[in-house]
This record gives sequence, C-alpha cells and structure tokens, in this order.
Amino acid sequence: MSNIRVFLVDDTAAVRHILTQILEEDPDIVVVGTACDGRQGLDRLQRVEADLLILDVEMPGMGGLEMLKELKVSRPELPVLVFSSITERGAMVTIEALSLGASDYVPKPAMVGTAAEARDYIKTSLLGKIKTLLRRDSKPSVTPTPQPRPVASQLQHHRIPSRVDLVVIGASMGGPRALGQLIPALPGDFPVPILVVQHMPAVFTRALATRLNQNASLSVAECDSSQRAEPGQVWLAAGDYHMTVDKVGDNTLVAPQRSEPVNFCRPAVDILFASAAKAYGPNVLAVVLTGMGHDGLEGCRQLAKAGAQILVQDQPTSAVWGMPGVVSRAGLACAELPLQDMAAEIMRRVNRGRPTFRARQLAAMNPEVHG
Repeated sequence: MSNIRVFLVDDTAAVRHILTQILEEDPDIVVVGTACDGRQGLDRLQRVEADLLILDVEMPGMGGLEMLKELKVSRPELPVLVFSSITERGAMVTIEALSLGASDYVPKPAMVGTAAEARDYIKTSLLGKIKTLLRRDSKPSVTPTPQPRPVASQLQHHRIPSRVDLVVIGASMGGPRALGQLIPALPGDFPVPILVVQHMPAVFTRALATRLNQNASLSVAECDSSQRAEPGQVWLAAGDYHMTVDKVGDNTLVAPQRSEPVNFCRPAVDILFASAAKAYGPNVLAVVLTGMGHDGLEGCRQLAKAGAQILVQDQPTSAVWGMPGVVSRAGLACAELPLQDMAAEIMRRVNRGRPTFRARQLAAMNPEVHG
C-alpha cells in the first residue's frame, strides 16, 4: 500500500511543525508540503501530489473558506479535513466549510490538559479520520463476490407501514453537509416533529442548528433544555448531551440527557432511536445518514422490532458508509436511497394516511363541509 500524501495549511508555524511530526509517526502517512495561508497553499499544491488536505479555516490573507472555494473548482476530488478552533467563530466557519465541500473536521484541542494529552488527542482524531476518508476511495484488486443481503420486505414490520408521527435522523462523518441538503428540502408545513443526532461537540451543534435554521423552511434549534416538539420543528441534539423523546398524551417531549457516552459518542443515535421506539413504536420513521462506526444499529434493531420504518442513505452518496451500511447489511432498512431522493421519500411516507396540503387548505376554508 502506498503512503497517504497529506498537505497542511495553517498560519501557525508551530502547528504545522507539530502536525507534521504527529502524522509522520504513522508509517502510512507522509506530509508532502505545508503552507501558511490559502494563496500559498493553492500555489504549492500545484507542484505536489496530495491525497488529502488538512486546512485551517481562520487565517490572515486568503483564509480557508476562500481557498476551499477555489480548490473545489481546480481540485474537486481532493478530500479536505478542516482543523478548526472550538470557538463560536471557529464553529460557524467550519460549518460553512463543510457546506462548501470539506469532507469533515477535527476541532483543535482546547483545555485538553497537558501537552502530551493534546498530542494524543490530535493523533487519535486526525489519523482515524484521514484513514477513514481515504479508505472509501480505494478499489480492491479483485472484485469480491456479492453477498446476499436480507430483503427488507421479508421482515414482518415492513409489510403494513403505520402512520408516521415522528421522524428521527442520525448522522456522523459527512452529516452536516447531508443535513444541509436534506432539511432545507422539506416543506415548512411538515406535519410531524423531526429529531436529529449529529456527532459534534457542543459549540458546533449550535452553529449547525443556526445554519440549518437560516436555510430551511422548518424551524431548527438545538435541544439544550426540555422542550415540547411541534410539527414543523427540527430539534438537534446538543453536543455532549444525548437527546431522548417521550410521548405524554398528545405531546412530544424532547430532553437533553447527561448520561455516559454510548458507542464512544455523546450525543448517540442509539439513545434517541431507542427512546423513539419505546415512546412511538411503529409510528416512527428513522433515517440513517452518512457516518463512520455503527452508532444507530442497536436503536434500529429496537425500532424494527417495534414495527417502525427505516431508511438509509446509499453508499455512493455517503461520505462514509459505516452507520447506514451496518443497518442495511442487517436487513433493517426499508430502502437505501441517494441523498438527493431522501426528502421526497420521507414526505411520501409521512404523508401516507394524511390529507394533502391542498385538502387541508380546503378544510380550513370550509370547516362545515370538510370537518
């Protein structure tokens, strides 16, 4: 296997030096160049072959966003991993970078502890994401024999879909960009609440909720306290807190929960999905988007057992087909869909058994006739 060739862009010389040291401790990685700002990075990238770019987004001169915009024109296939500060400004710029095509991000260590602990954090975070991002581009020398996959329609809980009263969504690597495409594609009169778990630190979930709310017809907010979830509202789990859902009478109640991490994640998709299965049973539509790992698999098992419907993003449109892939291979998904088709399929399933928007308009205008 050839080395993974990494290029670094950061305005701080010490950061470039430390990152180079940490990355090259791995025998599979070589740093082929560095730059102190976006303009220098674009110039030097023309003279080297790189498999991945690690990019600081807040720099004097040409910043990371400007570089990313130009890079996606000249080198759209080059994966970009954003290395950003954990601040309100850093989080907002990172979310913008992800929307422009960055593959994923790693927050710079802040208040991690000792220098050794900060170094270990960088090593663990960066190496895992670098190898995960590039693994999806590798092609096997021999095409493996396709393995038969359980057919969703054979499962009893998919035969007679129940009315959907709640949509739950789980995502990880590549999720912010996927959510940025999916949530704005849903109409403002969406008839049920939507609850989302995206693996992200606290400041970043707040920035993501803000951006989604700006771009969507739906109301999007971070769930940082107990709330009643209404139709047409999207609640995003707050970073470092799980999110649970309960049903009390006709009310949907969501709440943050500060229990132990699950699957090394907090928030965890499994926590939300399991609580949805318990509270709403067959009346849940679950969606598993791009992400590494297997968070969400156990929650999907509980949802499937309860009779809920489950959709997964397909492999070609996923940044990483970890989370949706394990659910699909377990035979728990009703369908695998490209991201661009997901909103329409969600609407089709949610509207089943409900009057159309036009019918609701007529009923509102003529309550005696349509009551």
